Amino acid sequence: MSEKRLLLGDEALALGALHAGLSGVYAYPGTPSTEITEFIQKNTLAKERGVHSRWCTNEKTAMETALGMSYAGKRALVCMKHVGMNVCADPFMNSASTGVNGGLVVLSADDPSMHSSQNEQDSRFYGKFAMVPIFEPSNQQEAYDMMADAFELSEALQLPVLMRFVTRLAHSRAAVTVHEAREENPFNPDKDLSRWVLIPLNARRQYAKLVSLQPRVESSAAESKYNWIENLGTQKHPLGIIAAGIGYNYVKESAPAGIPILKISQYPLPVAKIKALASCCDKILVVEDGQPFVEELVKGILGADYPVIGKLAGRTGDKANTIGRMPLTGELIDGVLPRMGELTPDSVAAALGVKSSSVYSPAKNVAPRPPQLCQGCGHRDVFAALGFIADEFPDSRIFGDIGCYALGFLPPFRALESCVDMGSAITLAKGAADAGMFPVFCVIGDSTFTHSGMTGLLDAVNENSPITVIISDNFTTAMTGGQDSAGLNNYEAICLALGVEREHLHLVVPIPKNMEQIKAIIRKEMMYKGVSVIIPQRECMQTLGRKLRSKKQE
Repeated sequence: MSEKRLLLGDEALALGALHAGLSGVYAYPGTPSTEITEFIQKNTLAKERGVHSRWCTNEKTAMETALGMSYAGKRALVCMKHVGMNVCADPFMNSASTGVNGGLVVLSADDPSMHSSQNEQDSRFYGKFAMVPIFEPSNQQEAYDMMADAFELSEALQLPVLMRFVTRLAHSRAAVTVHEAREENPFNPDKDLSRWVLIPLNARRQYAKLVSLQPRVESSAAESKYNWIENLGTQKHPLGIIAAGIGYNYVKESAPAGIPILKISQYPLPVAKIKALASCCDKILVVEDGQPFVEELVKGILGADYPVIGKLAGRTGDKANTIGRMPLTGELIDGVLPRMGELTPDSVAAALGVKSSSVYSPAKNVAPRPPQLCQGCGHRDVFAALGFIADEFPDSRIFGDIGCYALGFLPPFRALESCVDMGSAITLAKGAADAGMFPVFCVIGDSTFTHSGMTGLLDAVNENSPITVIISDNFTTAMTGGQDSAGLNNYEAICLALGVEREHLHLVVPIPKNMEQIKAIIRKEMMYKGVSVIIPQRECMQTLGRKLRSKKQE
């Protein structure tokens, strides 16, 4: 029996996984992936079945724990945003060598245009790097349907499967036809223990097995119901299109009727279909959201003499990089699609030479509204105190991290010198101190500290580096919606266990009436020629507001 539901793309993925017999989801919150785990946490079926859905400390622990569930024969899902793939790269790459027992799907939500991210990296490269199958839904229905197919393929090949999603699909809604839920896998631990022990002898054997599986991985994509050619015919066409994932929707909005289109949502690339398209077209336009992953591979498949256009630059003297334009002088030009930012219906229409009403473009009379820390936020008082010290010591530097407190870089504070990646505040500060910089401060949030800041603090303690670490604790993972923080507010105990000296560890409450006390502690600790830690603790205003509203409704 089936029914229609109106679902976010993230919700379609989550429900698809549940209906495919999911036993556990492992994730660290990060936009645009957060709603997947939150949906499972609130879902009635997940609660009835006892599906594991607590947040993990970081993406590496999530990947490893999901692999452990797979070892036991159960189906597991790992969720993260694209930069989380960097954190879990070690276990992800090695999971391709160990293989899986129960189905294992790794979901990476990419963020073209960096709506809430540090970069635009494309997770498909990780799938190719690991030599595992990749799925890329083009719409919410495919997101739901693909989950079942991804788990089935994972178990058939005994390999993890990477599913790549993008912000525009994750956070838009569509009607999705859903089906009855499959039962969970029975508990069935893997009996072939040697493949899970990657000492060189076993690792070489497992890698040879991974290589030998590649023809099956390739044939699965070649025969996939998610990859198809339309409007091929027998006549020669001036242009054919390869459209990957969400790009297929934009092509269908703008492309002239009858133009040949190869739609791709499962990788490795279906080589025979690409060659069939090329044989009936003078040139091929590749439309994909993210980096020119498909475009580069298609150029390799078809050779240097076949014109392939898209995001990559070329020369005007090469017809490969023109649509309806006469080659001029042979000078270097950009591709017909923008190299940066997410695809839009407008950019695809422009690449096809079709007039667009530019309905996607934001209104020109809307003033920009940069984000800022909430009124009453404890981070504000932290930056206010640091601002006083920075004014007194012009040579001081304040290194920041990933979280809502990164807004301390913007007015009115203009306090931070860095915001590179999760956990980098402490290590950047340590490196600057190693180079002779003084005084050096770093600001890191509670959830980011447990995610990947603790090891940096341990490095600093081991060398007794002259830095002042501020762990701004608002009792939650605030930037992604208020998920539980892994440290459970035990940051004082964690710092002591890592070797921070008791007399140089301070807990403060960041409110205006305590400002003079906080400034005095900062002045004192910045002069200490070793590691000092200050932990301002006050609950996030948004989390507190939700708690108070919930109590009123009880």
